[in-house]
Amino acid sequence: VTHSIPACIGNMTINSKQLDNESPVSIFAVNKCYRTAQDGTFFDGSGFAALVREGYKVRSDVNITLEFRTTAVHGVLLGVSSAKVDAIGLEIVNGKVLFHVNNGAGRIMATYEPRGTNSLCDGKWHKLQANKSKHRISLIIDGNLVQTDNPYIQSTSADTNNPIYVGGYPADVKQNCLTSKSSFHGCMRNLMLNKGQQAELFDFSRAFDLRGVFPHSCPGAEH
Repeated sequence: VTHSIPACIGNMTINSKQLDNESPVSIFAVNKCYRTAQDGTFFDGSGFAALVREGYKVRSDVNITLEFRTTAVHGVLLGVSSAKVDAIGLEIVNGKVLFHVNNGAGRIMATYEPRGTNSLCDGKWHKLQANKSKHRISLIIDGNLVQTDNPYIQSTSADTNNPIYVGGYPADVKQNCLTSKSSFHGCMRNLMLNKGQQAELFDFSRAFDLRGVFPHSCPGAEH
């Protein structure tokens, strides 16, 4: 077995001597145990998860679904870019969810603006669906649909070739469809990218780079 166990371990003794969990000599990808936990992945607001090392190709169509829970009004949700301008990006800015797409001709954006500034940042789970179909884009948050007009109807393919960055991205990585540099602080679960009949559910524990991200469990809802 070469991978870690997604679990909490405590009160470990060796030869009747209790190990001190509080001040380890070294630590890697280990978080605290939560008194109450939920399924999902916890982002501590300092980093990101990087998926698909060889690069994800958005091209003409993609449907992204995920659930998130946060009390922060800013945070990167997801970005896929290219060395040129082609890219897609999902982010929370001032309590609104923005979905940006650039197929090469110019950036377009669908914005979901909730009634109250904090209503998406209330520490409860919210369901997001972002759809790009050629030049059309739409955003559905908790069942509410937002669509936007695209003046660049001839340009239909986002020719991306970079990894999928979730919850943030490294300082030296360019993201053409994100305006925020704030890492996401909260929990995500059920991240899925669909292309036609092909649906891919991403497991954060299989990310090739994880910084400040703890798969498998989230602290219980904040009060």
